[in-house]
Amino acid sequence: MAASRAELMAYLDGLGIRTETIEHPAVFTVAESAHLRSRIVGGKSKNLFLKDRKGRLFLLTAEDEAEVDLKRLHEKLGAQGRFSFASAELLREVWGVEPGSVTPFGAINDREGRVTVALDAGLLAHGRVNFHPLENTATTAVSAEDLIRFLRATGHEPLIVDLTGVGEAAEAS
Repeated sequence: MAASRAELMAYLDGLGIRTETIEHPAVFTVAESAHLRSRIVGGKSKNLFLKDRKGRLFLLTAEDEAEVDLKRLHEKLGAQGRFSFASAELLREVWGVEPGSVTPFGAINDREGRVTVALDAGLLAHGRVNFHPLENTATTAVSAEDLIRFLRATGHEPLIVDLTGVGEAAEAS
């Protein structure tokens, strides 16, 4: 069973990770969250739950305005062939979140370590980063260092990638 938002917060607290959360109406895309920009301090993200030709799963967490060319991204992440978006069923099964709530915090639910997490260096450069806390009715801020510490604690050693020059935009939440 997937962790609840309260369980995630307790897990973060247990790791000594300081969080700040704001509540808001549900948002499903970066475009829908534009009205929240003034309320959110730090790097804003978009998250793409992807699979390669061999069925390997990846989460790309990028700066919300980063351009991502899915035709070339596999080269940066060491995937087999081009990426496609993983199904909503796979997202629920492995990452424990609904479409529109994709977040690196879903790593708490991937106990088998099926997902490779890639973090955009440009997003991390903000120092403070923001994500849905397993549901898209809130946004939780943590330090970039604490995000990496959380991912490592869940068994997900993140790939830090420079997305400069990886092309056209992809819309996600």
